[in-house]
Amino acid sequence: MHVVPGLKVLYFGTPVVLLSTVNPDGSANLAPMSSAWWLGQTAVLGMGDRSQTAANLWRERECVLNLPSSAMVSAVDRIAMTTGRADVPSGKRAQGYRYVADKFALGGLSRQASELVGPPRVAECPIQLECRVTGTHPLTEPGLRATAYQVEVLRAHVDKDLIIEGTAYVDPLRWDPLIMKFTEFFGGGVNVHPSRLAEGWRMPPLDLRGACAASAGRTGSP
Repeated sequence: MHVVPGLKVLYFGTPVVLLSTVNPDGSANLAPMSSAWWLGQTAVLGMGDRSQTAANLWRERECVLNLPSSAMVSAVDRIAMTTGRADVPSGKRAQGYRYVADKFALGGLSRQASELVGPPRVAECPIQLECRVTGTHPLTEPGLRATAYQVEVLRAHVDKDLIIEGTAYVDPLRWDPLIMKFTEFFGGGVNVHPSRLAEGWRMPPLDLRGACAASAGRTGSP
């Protein structure tokens, strides 16, 4: 039986990206995001307009898409509820976001110089994609201030252990991306870490959801 719950979140499952950009003062900003998809050598990124990352993308037109493995979940979660804007937007402040100038340090992550763009790569990420912005597409949903950024992948850096020997392909059996599914972290099909983002979105705790599902099963509820 289907129901119509009026879903507030439509994150059915996408890879987490650590998006690095350059701030006006030349320092690096790092933002976890999961509204991303790829086709050919193009990626499309969904980003709220109030973020520091959005301002950097509009100004510099460059970024690096750093793809963490599921093993990096604790580092990603440490910076999940932070913003590079010193004047934290009221909506983010209400969710629990706070300003952090150096998110690399907070996450325990290392900068690695890029080859074709200004923003640094995240050394610990097994896959790093240097990109330039080629198009911007404002989203017109009422009450939503966001933009879809079209970026061209200029150069892909991949951990050699992930490459199928003698080819230019990533081995899907070795690559275990960190997945964001309804604001919770997953890797290898299982929940891998508690999520600060889920708390900010006021999602019911996973253990409570599991208890409710078990109770429904015992009572024969659909």
